[in-house]
Amino acid sequence: MIGDKAKLMAKVFKLKKEVERLSAGVEENGIEVEVGGFMAMGEPKIKTLKVDGVENKILTEAINKALKKAAKASMMKMKENGEGLM
Repeated sequence: MIGDKAKLMAKVFKLKKEVERLSAGVEENGIEVEVGGFMAMGEPKIKTLKVDGVENKILTEAINKALKKAAKASMMKMKENGEGLM
């Protein structure tokens, strides 16, 4: 039983790492955004944000902080309401 749980946790960890490497991008109206890490398995994160070809690191950092805060709040809510499901 403990071995099964360890195998399952190893699979979950491997899947989490694979999902964290995924990214998606959009370019529209002079704005280019690339995001990585998805809510299903980890924290979403903006990798790059460009406006008219100029990267805006300050805005990227601010949005990433907000996304991290939202992800943490979501995880806490899931933990509170998900007790006993696993």
